Amino acid sequence: MLTRAVRPAVRAGAAAVTRTAPPNAANFATLREIEGRLKSIKNIKKITNTMKVIASTRLTRAQKAMDDSRAYGQTSNTLFEQAETKALEDKKTLLVVASSDKGLCGGIHSGLSKAARRALEANPNSDLVVLGEKAKAQLSRTNPNAIVLSFANVCKDIPTFADAQAVADQIALLPTDYASVKVIYNKFVNAQSYEPDTVEAYSEEAITQSPNFSAYEADEETLSNLREYALANSLFWAMAEGHACEISARRNAMENASKNAGEMIDKFQILYNRQRQAAITGELVEIITGAAASAE
Repeated sequence: MLTRAVRPAVRAGAAAVTRTAPPNAANFATLREIEGRLKSIKNIKKITNTMKVIASTRLTRAQKAMDDSRAYGQTSNTLFEQAETKALEDKKTLLVVASSDKGLCGGIHSGLSKAARRALEANPNSDLVVLGEKAKAQLSRTNPNAIVLSFANVCKDIPTFADAQAVADQIALLPTDYASVKVIYNKFVNAQSYEPDTVEAYSEEAITQSPNFSAYEADEETLSNLREYALANSLFWAMAEGHACEISARRNAMENASKNAGEMIDKFQILYNRQRQAAITGELVEIITGAAASAE
């Protein structure tokens, strides 16, 4: 039994706790809400960690395919540089944006779309071919009339030369005779960074008018296939390098997401502990107050 000297102190403590802590029902509702959020964030962290591990595993294969594909694109670039090939000024330019269909990889697609918009501003008469649904959705909002051809389900896995050749065949069937084809893609700088870049393939007429092309002594039959083959080389290089950038960006994005989820778990765990302690303290005060009241 509490003495009369203790009872006023108990009542004062009960009043102080009642002023600072929310009602009992609200405490338990908040605890259930926080517990549900904690569970959701922990599940998200498991998913992002798994996606990070998968991306890390795929990155090695993607980088190897990227290194192999560079030989194709660089061969065409060397030919055009030594022949001093330049695009004809009286014809249109075709821009090919090498994107993909998948997200959860940071701003890799928006960077390509911005580079394409800058190229269109510099040359408004250009047409667009878009590989992948992500860049198509972004460019359709700003330049819908410039898109003449689009592809879906490209770069779903490591690109092959057959995939690039299939895209080049469809581009060759376009009715417009373009002076050059500029492929805009993500250039792999390192495992943490990438940047938009351009590789160019020229028309047959531009190739024949190159100042130093006569040194190669190419016959007409070879020349007729050179443009399409050079375009397929450039596309293969751009698609393989863009795929490696996408896998690397996805791994970095999932790593950052896992880190942020861990920080949120720590914050919500502290909040949950404080709310739980407040609820327990409130219950104890009610018990003591009830015992004091029954003893009077």
